[in-house]
Amino acid sequence: MNGQWYDADAGPLVRPYAMTGGRTKPGPHGVRFDLIALVAVDPAGTDESLLGPEHRALLGLCRSETQSVAELAADADLPVGVVRVLLGDLLEGGHVKVSRPVPPAQLPDERILREVIEGLRAL
Repeated sequence: MNGQWYDADAGPLVRPYAMTGGRTKPGPHGVRFDLIALVAVDPAGTDESLLGPEHRALLGLCRSETQSVAELAADADLPVGVVRVLLGDLLEGGHVKVSRPVPPAQLPDERILREVIEGLRAL
């Protein structure tokens, strides 16, 4: 985050509720962002000039490479809750794409993976 918004003794000068407009949940549909969800800039995104500085900072971090929600929070030096709300705004505005992690229930069974490995070794 920009150094002008941080005081070593006082901490952040802009409180999280001010950055999110008092919101605690992302978007009108209550989208949930897992910590390991991957965020990338959508090249077809709309005009960024109307976005706030925190929104633009998150976009800047995602521009060079895809980032997880946890990485964005750490790199932007913002609480995860604030990052989730800001990402909800960016997603709703078409600025980012989010790849959600595969739920463990949908991952292949370990037994099946072992059988595949054994079959490959037999070749």
